[in-house]
Amino acid sequence: MSFPLLTATAALPAIGAIATAAVPAARRTAAKWLALLFSVATLALAISVLVRFDPDGERYQLTESHSWIADFGVRYELGVDGIAVALIALTALLIPFIVLAGWHDADPLETGSRRWRPTQGFFALILAVEAMVIISFEATDVFLFYIFFEAMLIPMYFLIGGFGDRAHEHGEEKAATQRSYAAVKFLLYNLAGGLIMLAAVIGLYVVAGNFSLTEIAQARANGELEMATSTERWLFLGFFFAFAVKAPLWPLHTWLPNAMQESTAPVAVLITAVVDKVGTFAMLRFCLQLFPEASKWATPVILVLAVISIIYGALLAVGQRDIKRLIAYASISHFGFIVMGIFAMTSQGQSGATLYMVNHGISTAVLMLIAGFLISRRGSRLIADFGGVQKVAPVLAGTFLIGGLATLSLPGLAPFVSEFLVLVGTFTRYPVIGIVATFGIVLAALYTLVLYQRTMTGPVKPEVAAMPDLRVREIAVVAPLVVLLVFLGVYPKPVTDVVNPAVKQTLSDVQKKDPQPEVEAAK
Repeated sequence: MSFPLLTATAALPAIGAIATAAVPAARRTAAKWLALLFSVATLALAISVLVRFDPDGERYQLTESHSWIADFGVRYELGVDGIAVALIALTALLIPFIVLAGWHDADPLETGSRRWRPTQGFFALILAVEAMVIISFEATDVFLFYIFFEAMLIPMYFLIGGFGDRAHEHGEEKAATQRSYAAVKFLLYNLAGGLIMLAAVIGLYVVAGNFSLTEIAQARANGELEMATSTERWLFLGFFFAFAVKAPLWPLHTWLPNAMQESTAPVAVLITAVVDKVGTFAMLRFCLQLFPEASKWATPVILVLAVISIIYGALLAVGQRDIKRLIAYASISHFGFIVMGIFAMTSQGQSGATLYMVNHGISTAVLMLIAGFLISRRGSRLIADFGGVQKVAPVLAGTFLIGGLATLSLPGLAPFVSEFLVLVGTFTRYPVIGIVATFGIVLAALYTLVLYQRTMTGPVKPEVAAMPDLRVREIAVVAPLVVLLVFLGVYPKPVTDVVNPAVKQTLSDVQKKDPQPEVEAAK
């Protein structure tokens, strides 16, 4: 029996969560180092998955299958394609930096420390989320996926509500109220999506007789499983609704700005760079593979929603007074690009969307973590409370600028390649949608450069005059991510080589081919 590498990759952070939570309250530093150790060890296993995965091999590799609830056809089935491998690697890569960035975020305050949960609980919850996200990327049994898709809401609820941002202009009591509101809103939105998906999961079982993604997809491809058109469309909508909430896609997005605003910066990164990727990933794995005809039927409406997300998110980012809310609305705009690329039904669009998931995770981590360091120094999230930071903290300002330029997809930085592929892939099939979406790029330049100008340039405000520059720990957090932004911006081939075969198979599922160019290239 071969070593269950996929199980180990998901189980290791779960074990780390239990071990970290068991550390005595007086040993806070030990809990931090233990969490960091488990996150690095998980990264090592994720690298092993990446190394052992053969992009030109079988669609799902490193598979595991065991009977679980035999009476209902539920199996413990795992397997990864190129898209899942890329996102597992992203998740495992970001968690150690999230742990390092949040090193002091859960330390007790000198006064009112009873308002904060134990430090070890903060890091244990982060590892628990990592375990659930990884197994969601690995699951090829629909019911198994659903369990962890929903279960990750529990630790995220406590991370938002119990370990929120301490920089609040209205005082600790008001901050606690707003944290609770943000956490409850996050939970209710995602639970609503999950309950609708549960109905669709049950419906799928009634139609197919089992929950195995590979078996259902194979039966559909061979004509052995017929779904009525109306049945397929209703099941698709049940799955897509839950994924659109998680993504988040307009108009189901409103929980995200509150959740990111009230969370610590590392938790905000965990939300938008890790957890939300499960939604867009699931659109590719489940919606398109299980319901190909319904996916094509819904494409025009979904593309319109995606374009609205792009423009709406960018417009609202321009008008924000709060740094974190600005980054949240920028992420809504970026997720619009990802969804648009998925449903453009072209190889360039879907390859760009998958690459965008990876690149957005890295660029948002850089920008949000630097914003967190900035906010913790000033004690305020309001843009108006900053000014002239680049004169007193040039390294902080410089890395903030790099993160901002990556957010607006500057050529030479990683998000540019993915955004370009998404737009090209969309334009070749839906030129009007592609043209309208390009306005999101203009707005991204506006909100990013205005944010940098108002916080980093101009006269030095008295409140930031003594602001320290990045410390060694903080540089260790952002420097590797900045290097990755540049490397993948110049040479994205390592990622595209892994994801492109999976993208081609996904297009094959929906029986779509790339449009032929109107003008043939000269020979």
